[in-house]
Amino acid sequence: MLETLVRDVRYAVRMLTTHRSFTVVAVAALALGIGATTAIFSVVNGVLLRPLPYADPDRLVALLHEWHDPVAPANYLDWKRQSTVFSSVGAAEYWAGNVMGEVPERVQGLRVTSDVLRMTGVRPILGRLLLPEEEAPSGERAAVLAWGYWQRRFAGRGDVLGERFVVDGASYRVVGVMPRGFDFPMFWATGVQIWTPLSIGDRATSRRSSSLRVFARLAPSVSLDAARAQMASITTALEREFPGTNRNVTVTPLETMVVGDVRTALLVLLGAVGFVLLIACANVAHMMLARASARQREMNVRLAIGASRGRLLRQLLTESLVLGLAGGAAGVVLAMIGVRTFVRLSAGSIPRVEEIGLDVGMLAFTAIISLATGLAFGLIPALRVSRVAVADALRDGARGSTEGAHRGRLRALLVGSEIALALVLLTAAGLAMRSFMALRSIDPGFDPAGVLSAAVSVRGTSQEAPGRRTAFYTAALDRVRELPGVEQASFINHLPIGGDVWGFGFRVEGRARPRPGEEPRAVYRVVFPGYFEVVRLPLMRGRTITEADRLGMNPVVVVNEWFARRHWPNEDAVGKRITLDPDADDPTWVTVVGVVKNAVRSDWSAPPEEEMFLPYFQTRGYLEGEGGHVAYLTLVLRASCQTGRRCDPGRLAPAVRDAIGSVDRAVPVTQVQTVRAVVDGATARPRLTMALLATFAAVALVLAAVGIYGVISYSVSRRTHEIGVRVALGATPASVVRLVVGQGMLVVACGATAGVAGALLVTRFMTTMVYGVRVTDPLTYLSVTLLLVSVAVAASFIPARRAARIDPLVAMRSE
Repeated sequence: MLETLVRDVRYAVRMLTTHRSFTVVAVAALALGIGATTAIFSVVNGVLLRPLPYADPDRLVALLHEWHDPVAPANYLDWKRQSTVFSSVGAAEYWAGNVMGEVPERVQGLRVTSDVLRMTGVRPILGRLLLPEEEAPSGERAAVLAWGYWQRRFAGRGDVLGERFVVDGASYRVVGVMPRGFDFPMFWATGVQIWTPLSIGDRATSRRSSSLRVFARLAPSVSLDAARAQMASITTALEREFPGTNRNVTVTPLETMVVGDVRTALLVLLGAVGFVLLIACANVAHMMLARASARQREMNVRLAIGASRGRLLRQLLTESLVLGLAGGAAGVVLAMIGVRTFVRLSAGSIPRVEEIGLDVGMLAFTAIISLATGLAFGLIPALRVSRVAVADALRDGARGSTEGAHRGRLRALLVGSEIALALVLLTAAGLAMRSFMALRSIDPGFDPAGVLSAAVSVRGTSQEAPGRRTAFYTAALDRVRELPGVEQASFINHLPIGGDVWGFGFRVEGRARPRPGEEPRAVYRVVFPGYFEVVRLPLMRGRTITEADRLGMNPVVVVNEWFARRHWPNEDAVGKRITLDPDADDPTWVTVVGVVKNAVRSDWSAPPEEEMFLPYFQTRGYLEGEGGHVAYLTLVLRASCQTGRRCDPGRLAPAVRDAIGSVDRAVPVTQVQTVRAVVDGATARPRLTMALLATFAAVALVLAAVGIYGVISYSVSRRTHEIGVRVALGATPASVVRLVVGQGMLVVACGATAGVAGALLVTRFMTTMVYGVRVTDPLTYLSVTLLLVSVAVAASFIPARRAARIDPLVAMRSE
């Protein structure tokens, strides 16, 4: 059997190399299908299928308000004390600090309780994890380093344990180093560089200041439903005792939090490449059918001299498998290129992207796919050839006759299936494209073109003191404004879209005091004068923040249109008053002096909500307060650009760093980026999905066109005599063209009908992926159907024209 297999493989290779055109086209089609399938499956495997790199990751959960909102310290402590369904409960709080040294830098970190890293089950490669006693306010400041930060900051030295480094003016001692690739919690705060102890301290009774993310590990034998039931009981009791503090608490598997809404998009892409692979198989199958028909006499001779039908079947299947493996080998190359491209384009928009790659498992998957596709497209042609009787084979489809009816119907079925699959893909791509266009047409409210942003934090430097902080920012702003090429500059606490979103409770003058937990909240921004002019956020009524808005003057605020419309409908908001201390008996009232256009806050497609802008020089917390949040501002500047020339504010980045450094070299300038890049990042995922679906749809369209062309061309070649007779009897070239094109269009019509039905069924899974368009959008269906029919007509017209030019005398002699 082994010797026979080797002979079959050699013969298959010889036959494929002899018919090079056929082999090249078939291998190319299979390489596209197999390569795309392997690349996308490697993404799905890395992001969705591969377990999170923790011990028993399916037992880890996140406890939050409404799936993503943070938790107050007092609530966390109560949940931990009262719950019995968790073996451990811990909390984490995001922070970013300035690391002092020859080159100051800003480091991203998490303050965590000792339970958090321990519940992952991952041991450090050096040292130990954080200890419970280090959570005390007087405890030692310890730090566990991420592998990448250890390599970069400490050169990967093995003697790093015990070494001290300064963050925000405080000395931390290195107690451990986590393994390479370790990241926790892999959502909300990704790419953490250091973990330090979280001290609740005097916040233990606070139920209003929510900044914690709570994580837990389910106790053995406890189900997720049981955990949710107990947490619902605990939070209901706490809500009765402390109204407005324990509403909508969710218990969500950590894996769900990490993957987020990318699951649907990846599964849709996996289905799309599956369609491409099926189209490629159908394409190669009818190529094999045509080739098998041409080899029918060869098979008959081999049967006549004693070859068994099983032997012929084995030989033909061997050729198919060799062809499939050749396509798989070429597909691996395409998959490697595709994976690298995907990782590069999706950085920042797809979770766990660093775990995507081609490994031994993916190569095994490719081999299986290659063998399966080889069997898929080769089995039917092989069975048809090996089962045809010699006499029937000499009659059915013989030269000079019309093509065998059974083979014609089979080829029509294959092409119809290609048309249907291609139309489903085109519809999905059309919906993604229209959705992306709708996202791109969203008005952010401001003009991001020509604007550069940079984070400037004085935390841990000599400029952090309240008396010096304002002077530093003022001096730094003056230096930046003096730079050549800078048109305007200002500061804001958090950059829209790319920054944090902090809410603040308030009360409108003349309204009843709301019940606890039900007061309205608005996103608040603290801005320097000139901010609205820099980002060109239009003023609708009143005025903006000016240099005159300082302490001692009448407190003012600028609100957005949604805020004004929501709280003063059919009234002018300018002159109205609110208080930012809704529970006070004698509050300080702040006057609305301006209304600006609604601006995108964080989620690009989210509807507008209340937003207010406070003058920096009237906000005591920023002028006189202490803490990391008041020692951090974001610089925004508008570059002066010549009319008609492309404006790149990024070129000003080195000059901006030097200008701020001239005030104090110890202050790091980080996250320097154009606001256009921030906006592009907000739409990166739908743009990537659209590009991939459009690519797959284009490949499917080309393959379907090739399939139609191939079938019609083959049909014409088998009907040469018939067409010659028709012409000899008076048929005009136009009638011949109509006959041949009509034959193709009948198949296309059947395939398109099935494709529309399939698209209506499949695109329902894209409901959460589209924006501004329904998955049943008639314009999209009509457009892609017309596109597919147009391509099909063009593919049919070429062989039809060739048929119309057949010389009847030549055709009659060919008989």
